[in-house]
Amino acid sequence: MASPPPKVVLLDIEGTVCPISFVKDVLFPYALEVLPETLDSQWESPEFAQYRNAFPAEHAASRTALLDHVKDLMSRDVKISYLKSLQGYLWETGYHNGQLKAPLFPDVAPKFSAWARDGTRIIIYSSGSVNAQKLLFAHTNGDPTDLMPLINDYFDTVNAGPKTESSSYEKIASQHPEYPINEWLFLSDNVREVEAAKQAGMQSFIVERPGNAALSEEERASHRVVKSFGDF
Repeated sequence: MASPPPKVVLLDIEGTVCPISFVKDVLFPYALEVLPETLDSQWESPEFAQYRNAFPAEHAASRTALLDHVKDLMSRDVKISYLKSLQGYLWETGYHNGQLKAPLFPDVAPKFSAWARDGTRIIIYSSGSVNAQKLLFAHTNGDPTDLMPLINDYFDTVNAGPKTESSSYEKIASQHPEYPINEWLFLSDNVREVEAAKQAGMQSFIVERPGNAALSEEERASHRVVKSFGDF
């Protein structure tokens, strides 16, 4: 039986709406570049305290200890909530002063506008924090540059769970019960995430973008693969 037209599009970010290289080659280096000065100037500030105090006590004991711990976590690409929160705080300044701008694939902003016009809900699900997601979509190279008014909700691994577990997609869908889970379409470059979404009952396609990991013939045979949001 044919799947119903999707009423909700659930979107990954890296490798789906913007290049994977933006996070690894731009956002991560920016955070490491501005962190030392941020620690020196804001260590005692109440605003920064919430980020500092979220770290384990032994790493929050001094500027040097925190800096070394952040460098270690980022070198190993460890995804942990207190690091993501700090990164989001650091990126916020970069976005607001124009140093950072999310390079969306050219088909993304027009498709967002088209989905919004026809009543399709747009929801984001990324391993990056919700705050980081909002910063990215508020500062893009698209037209309009701020896509946040077109987005209906945001989920990350803290409020939804791991992206490779089907229960996470079930949890997300449960937050919008007016839409049956088979009317959701999840788009991601990650095959394991696509498989988890399908297991939960969602429709799901693999997005193949420049710079993404190569797909095997078996993966291509098992899943629908799209190269652009204009493909559907």
